Amino acid sequence: MSTPAIKQESLQSRLPDPLRFFPEMAGIAGAMAKATLNGSIPRTTISLVQLRAGQIAGSTYHTVRQTGGLREAGETEERITAVASWQDAPYFTDAERAALELVEAVLTPNPFGERVPDELYARASAHYDDKALWTLTLAIGQICFFIPVALIGKPIPGKDLGENYSR
Repeated sequence: MSTPAIKQESLQSRLPDPLRFFPEMAGIAGAMAKATLNGSIPRTTISLVQLRAGQIAGSTYHTVRQTGGLREAGETEERITAVASWQDAPYFTDAERAALELVEAVLTPNPFGERVPDELYARASAHYDDKALWTLTLAIGQICFFIPVALIGKPIPGKDLGENYSR
């Protein structure tokens, strides 16, 4: 039994585009993108990390946005689909695994200790230099900045930026 698809045209955001109220957000978003796309980490790795963050947060908007970007970049459906179960999937490099483990640690509460223990930091630093680790940290911060926007404002998944708000 399949669920009928909702037509994209009938979807509505909860809130209007925040740029109407805070035009400086465009500059913030641009600066964040420039900082994270500095070349020290492959763009694909950043997208995989941000896809995993969207999955953990339960954000359809970010999940659809990141999967679309990965498809446009030529990523395989196997890799995109396996992000949710990356731990046992054979599709990721050791560096990508360290990055995915890091974003999970940041976004998942750990009642038994640090979210990012020294052992995890050591695994990540074995693959990334200081600039790359900062870039990865900023990429996680970037998606975390926009997760509340997506969860509360509910922009329309699959729509281009600037067209993803209905009011």
